[in-house]
Amino acid sequence: MVRADLDTLSQRLQVLQPQHLQWQDDSHLHSGHAGAREGGHYRLLLVSAQFAGRNRVARHRLIYDALGPLAAAGVHALSIDARAPEEV
Repeated sequence: MVRADLDTLSQRLQVLQPQHLQWQDDSHLHSGHAGAREGGHYRLLLVSAQFAGRNRVARHRLIYDALGPLAAAGVHALSIDARAPEEV
């Protein structure tokens, strides 16, 4: 399985006007488990003013909406840390 192109995913997230965006590829920690064949395991830290006043579910929806179908392209697991600037 081809791993997600993190540059392309990051470009899609620019719609959220991130003040900070950081990916961590943890795929190597999951080698040998069945889902590892379906795609990578990633952690995302995204700081955006658009998250202010929104709960965790609403923040995650904004991220998945921005990623669109690319979220499923080579991504098996995505751990999201979405923060408003005042939460950093």
